[in-house]
Amino acid sequence: MILQTEKHYYTPEEYLELEEKAEYKNEYKDGEIIRMTGGTTNHNKISLNFCRKFPLTVQGQAYDIYMADVKVSIPRYHLYTYPDVIVVKGKPIYEGIGTTTITNPLLLVEVLSNSTKNYDKTDKFKYYRSIPDFQEYIMIDQYSFTVEQFAKQAEGQWIFKEYEGEEAVLILDSIEFQISLRDIYERVNFELIEE
Repeated sequence: MILQTEKHYYTPEEYLELEEKAEYKNEYKDGEIIRMTGGTTNHNKISLNFCRKFPLTVQGQAYDIYMADVKVSIPRYHLYTYPDVIVVKGKPIYEGIGTTTITNPLLLVEVLSNSTKNYDKTDKFKYYRSIPDFQEYIMIDQYSFTVEQFAKQAEGQWIFKEYEGEEAVLILDSIEFQISLRDIYERVNFELIEE
């Protein structure tokens, strides 16, 4: 006989309350709380390198950048998720009374790992596209000099560009900003295979 356990479904309010006290980060999808896997040192370096260069380039402009601990709310899909990097134009619009959940990202960056890349490239991108302010999606491979970019041109129309090799330069579409892949991958050790 197979013993089946009943899944517990949480309301968004229950999830947000639990997440405030949690010792580790969790995503929320349609009533389920999903524990996030830990990041690697290379993953962390790549996110930091992008964040370190960005404010220096857009200084004085109306952009804010957030990393890792800020959630994005995606109401259409009943989803809360933690992108690796969030860029907001103007002031962030928060869900609820706190300052931990943003509803208006302009640009989102995900650093791909072997365990999350399929989700990040398919369903997660679909969910992100439902956010009205969302204009650009950057996916950075942590195992090689490879960056994928999707830029919104019109409703339902996204242009794809791929950058490969350390000499390549990522040029954003939604913001006047560019960064070399050499800078994105500074001090990343590709010989470390961590998962």
